[in-house]
Amino acid sequence: MFNQIILGIIQGIFEWLPISSEGITALTSQLLIKNINPIDIALFLHLGTLLAVILYFKKDCKQIITIKNKSLTKFLLITTIISLIIGFPLYNLIRNYTMGNILLLIMGTGLIITAFFHKSKKSLNLNLTKMAIISGILQGLAVIPGLSRSGSTIFGLSLGKLSPNQILKYSYLMSIPVVIASTIYITIKNPILISAWPALISSFIIGFLTLKFLMNISKRINFFKFTLIFGILCYIGAFLSFIFL
Repeated sequence: MFNQIILGIIQGIFEWLPISSEGITALTSQLLIKNINPIDIALFLHLGTLLAVILYFKKDCKQIITIKNKSLTKFLLITTIISLIIGFPLYNLIRNYTMGNILLLIMGTGLIITAFFHKSKKSLNLNLTKMAIISGILQGLAVIPGLSRSGSTIFGLSLGKLSPNQILKYSYLMSIPVVIASTIYITIKNPILISAWPALISSFIIGFLTLKFLMNISKRINFFKFTLIFGILCYIGAFLSFIFL
């Protein structure tokens, strides 16, 4: 149980950072938990941080369910459909492999370029629909261990005129339907995942605390510095992946 709690803490901390929580959690699970596929448990623990997202953004979730925020609902429909079309077959293809180091380097470069775009006040000025398509594709590809879901979607969402706080909010909200679908799918395929409930609880608790901290930071610092730091973290993640995965 202790090992599972530690694994959940790792997921709760790294889920919001663009250094691939899935890759880090999968790597750690190989050391701590021997009887569950590392990719499966890494994806399963996203359910814990998903609950943290729902709790933190409960007002937005209520607007989505009641379709009071039509633009956000449309955004999530587009990203979800695209992500699932790409993510499910890709998951079945790479389930027993670790990969994505090169993609993480590319994403880190993209985030750093994005930081300088914002520093120079330039933007591609994409509308929400185009950002939804791009972010949906990137989220689907993020099933690859090493390719950060948060980092890739933050990159896609920063190509428009959203504020740093909106970028993070949209990035985390778009994970909700995809995580629900993937959790149901992998749990049916691998029911032993239910035994990892201690990790699920700890990922929820730590995930909520770290999400609240990160959202507060996003309101206080310049987005250039914020995105630049995320880009550097991607490089660090890629370096660690090259060494350990």
